Amino acid sequence: MASHASIFRAEDLLQAARTRTGLSDFGDMWFLEPMKHYVAAANAQARLTPEGFAGQTEVIVKGLASRLRMIEDIRQHPEIKDEQVEVAGIILGLPRTGSTIFHRLLASAPGMTAIRWFEAQNYAPFPDEEPGNPAGRRAYAQAMIDGWLQLSPELASIHPLDPEAPDEEILIIGQLFVSTMVEAMTFVPSFADWLDTYDQSHGHEDLKTILKYLQWQDPARRGCKWILKSPSNLPYTEVAARAFPGAVLIMTHRDPLDVVPSYISMECALYKLNSHHSDQEVAQFWFPRLTRWIKAFEAARARIGEERFIDIDYREVARNPLHQAERVLARMGIPVDARIEAGLAEFMAGNTREQRPVHAYSLDRFGLDEAAIAEAFADYRERFILEKTA
Repeated sequence: MASHASIFRAEDLLQAARTRTGLSDFGDMWFLEPMKHYVAAANAQARLTPEGFAGQTEVIVKGLASRLRMIEDIRQHPEIKDEQVEVAGIILGLPRTGSTIFHRLLASAPGMTAIRWFEAQNYAPFPDEEPGNPAGRRAYAQAMIDGWLQLSPELASIHPLDPEAPDEEILIIGQLFVSTMVEAMTFVPSFADWLDTYDQSHGHEDLKTILKYLQWQDPARRGCKWILKSPSNLPYTEVAARAFPGAVLIMTHRDPLDVVPSYISMECALYKLNSHHSDQEVAQFWFPRLTRWIKAFEAARARIGEERFIDIDYREVARNPLHQAERVLARMGIPVDARIEAGLAEFMAGNTREQRPVHAYSLDRFGLDEAAIAEAFADYRERFILEKTA
């Protein structure tokens, strides 16, 4: 249980955002329900350090402030709602399947665009920001990264952090207290269980507006195709598929025998930013959680239909990333010409895995058993991993 001095209170957080912005209209306040459940779970289970509590408070308040600023901008500029946004593809898949580098590779193709990390942290311009020059938001994002790496240096080897690089939409949706971003950044198992029962389409409806808002801020994006990406789409595949019915669903695959310990080590590094939890405690939550994600995905894929999906093998991306990117672009109806080939090649030349520290992890560290993982993911491995090597 959190100490009295570090108790989240929803109204205090809402008021802090009002005070920061001088605004009061949050628009549709559907997010109050998941916010209430998050606050209760965080107060009971998160075991935040004083620094962690301050950090998570800032995460929440900045998200609420972005919403206030966006609602005000839409009031003053109703043409924001008229922006035409095309989401051409959504990458989903277990975490640690190479989806980040693949997302950034696709986004580097001429005519493609994606949410940048600094935009995800603050999707509304700061009050003193000059149009087209989000220097303050970039500096905020870089300061966040510097602070993270000081507290948890191993993150440098786990996930490439870059304010300008494309990143996940759940960094935004999580500020509305939905998506798996919430449980990834704060240890709240009871909230994760509740979230599985909640209609997350509210978050994706708001995401549509936020993409229009980002495009309005940067008119050069008009006419570009957006590529989204998040492992959060795995347990909630149908939500993303319904929200963007024209998008190709891109499924990245890697053997869960590697994925599970790799992701748990990432979660240990993330929780280390704000709280104290043992490696085994983290593993006991995330191993069955990842198992449930894949079961939910398998059922959803059967309902959605195979025609929406394209499968990308982690090993093939490592061997020939440009070919795999061209497969996906062609599937999205984007002809691959010399200009696109040059853009992809330029990206890969500056973004090889060898340019980052090695990410070390093991099953033993987390008290995990290879046989148990193989059994839990037997159907998935049979279809997407083992048959590829037969």
